[in-house]
Amino acid sequence: MLSNIAWPWLALLMAAGIALDLLLGETRRWHPLVGFGRMAGAIESRLNRHVARRLRGILAWSVAVLPAVLLADWLVSAAPWWLAALLHALLLYFCLGLRSLRDHTVPIARALAAGDLAQARRLTSYIVSRDTGAADAGDLAKAGVESLLENGNDAVFGTLFWFLVAGGPGALLFRLSNTLDAMWGYRNTRFLHFGWAAARIDDVLNWAPARLTAWSYAWLGDRRRALACWKTQAPAWSSPNAGPVMAAGAGALGVTVGGAAVYEGEIEQRGILGAGPPAQGADIVRAWRLVAGVTALWLALVCLVTLVCLGVSHA
Repeated sequence: MLSNIAWPWLALLMAAGIALDLLLGETRRWHPLVGFGRMAGAIESRLNRHVARRLRGILAWSVAVLPAVLLADWLVSAAPWWLAALLHALLLYFCLGLRSLRDHTVPIARALAAGDLAQARRLTSYIVSRDTGAADAGDLAKAGVESLLENGNDAVFGTLFWFLVAGGPGALLFRLSNTLDAMWGYRNTRFLHFGWAAARIDDVLNWAPARLTAWSYAWLGDRRRALACWKTQAPAWSSPNAGPVMAAGAGALGVTVGGAAVYEGEIEQRGILGAGPPAQGADIVRAWRLVAGVTALWLALVCLVTLVCLGVSHA
């Protein structure tokens, strides 16, 4: 996937993808992931039947993900180096959601600071699946912080990890798989078996980046508390990857998240993650800064490793 791009260019391509995301954000029209979501919905409506649901789920995942990833791999492999470099950077840009996280969560903090609970509820409903119609300010702040910490991994660091492993096609593989997990990975009657493959594949692809994200959150925050929360709280969380990420992130910020949340009119009791007072509106901005700081840390480390390797190769 990176065969026609010299490896020292990887840091530059990664920086280019991040810069494009921060500069341009999500495309207003025809965003590839939006189109993919619609296609995935159509595939699910056709294949999700009461017979052999796990096999149908595997087939649906393969039909949705593999053609796009194989096409991207063929394009970057067949293109001249300069076009391949551009394609890698563009694929990373389309898969990243760093600016999108800021654009969707920081306004919630502003609405809470202004005392506009109705606006904060409306904005929060765009980014979470829980019910927000009767949520108070603390519930909304908690939802915003949780979304930032978890999606810092799903929309940013997991994508960057797989870009470093396999370039633009690797980033695409991860992002499409994660999108299907978000769409099909529910443990309800409709998706328990059909979404099994999407959930398990995402768990595998996310295992390493989630733990690197948790370490990174800890490194830039209260390290001892973050690692302690990760060790003691994450095993009880329902997701094997979201648990470490959110526990370490909340511990690094010195706040608590989790607890009761309303889904489809029913209260779900979740574990408490982090340590300290419950998250408040201002903590949404702090969580965004943590995600942005880790992004800068990863980019700096990749650049440093690249420079060291270049020095060794020329010694």
